[in-house]
Amino acid sequence: MGTVKIDLHRKDREFNAAYALSNAEGVKLLLADYQKFVSRKRCGDYAAVEVLIDIHKAIELAGLTDRQRQAIELVYFGELTQAEAGERMGIAKQNVEAYISRAAEKIVDIYYYWAGHSEGYTTRGTD
Repeated sequence: MGTVKIDLHRKDREFNAAYALSNAEGVKLLLADYQKFVSRKRCGDYAAVEVLIDIHKAIELAGLTDRQRQAIELVYFGELTQAEAGERMGIAKQNVEAYISRAAEKIVDIYYYWAGHSEGYTTRGTD
């Protein structure tokens, strides 16, 4: 009989390849998929639960301004467009975009710290 090889780190590698958390664009991509992780959590995907816990913890630790946090919450958690979020916040869409970009840069710093301290993330995109 042949031996079945189980790849215990496949999901981690796929996650790291899909979400390059070493840059703001990777963090924005992860945030854009927030609702997908919520849906996976509802189906019992424990890896999705970990991702959601970590993104919320990263946001908490990133030292975001109230406006940066509000922009993230409205656009990614509340599923509004940047223009709709701008209307709700009383600012232009471009300002919402700027708040999100700066927030994503701060969140990158948290993932970078976690990667450097063996907290389950890598900033290389691969193992």
